[in-house]
Amino acid sequence: MVLKHTCYVSFEERGCSESITIRGWCSEVVIRSACTADAVHILHIYSYYVESTAISFEYEAPTPEEFARRIAGTLERYPYIVVEEKGVIKGYAYAGPLKDRAAYDRSCEVSIYVDQDSRGAGYGRALYEELEKRLKEMGILNLYACIASPIEEDKYLTNDSEHFHAHLGFVKVGEFHRCGYKFGRWYNMIWMEKLIAPTILSHAALTDR
Repeated sequence: MVLKHTCYVSFEERGCSESITIRGWCSEVVIRSACTADAVHILHIYSYYVESTAISFEYEAPTPEEFARRIAGTLERYPYIVVEEKGVIKGYAYAGPLKDRAAYDRSCEVSIYVDQDSRGAGYGRALYEELEKRLKEMGILNLYACIASPIEEDKYLTNDSEHFHAHLGFVKVGEFHRCGYKFGRWYNMIWMEKLIAPTILSHAALTDR
C-alpha cells in the first residue's frame, strides 16, 4: 500500500482528501475516507443486506438523507472508509463506540459491507486491514463485531460472516439466542473480538491519549 495525501479530482470535489492506493490487483484499487456525498452509493450496497438478507436486522433501508447523517455522525469520532475500483465503491467499513461509557473508550465496534456482486475479491480484507491500522493510531486496543448468526443456515443468512471474521483473527466470545426476528424466523446474534494492541496498564499512558 502506498499512502497518498491527494486524491483524484472526483474525490476532492466530494471533500475527501486522503486515499491509499493498493497495487498488485488487476486494476488500481483505492481505499479512502468516506464523505456524506457517498451516501447514495454506499446505501445501494447496504440496501441489499437490509431487504434481502438477515445480515442486517433493520427491516427497511434508511433514506439517503438519514444515511448521510449516519456517516457524518460516525466521522465525528471514528474512521468511515470505502474501497473503490475505477471510481466505483465496492465496499465500506466503519467503527463506532462499543458502549457510551467512558471506560469503553479504548474499544470499539466495527462493521463492514461489501457489494453483493464483489464478494470474494479481497475488498473485505483490505478494508479491515486499513480500518484496523487507523484505529490503532487512535489508541484503540480491542475490536468487536456484532454478527447475525443463523440457528440453521437458510437463504437469508449463513455463517459466512463468522468465518470471515475468524479468518481475520476475531474470536467468538458470546452469543445471544433468538434475539432477532426477521423474514418470519428467529436468528441468534454473536459477538466476536480481536485484540489489536497490548493492554495498557499505565494510567499515565492512557491519559496521554
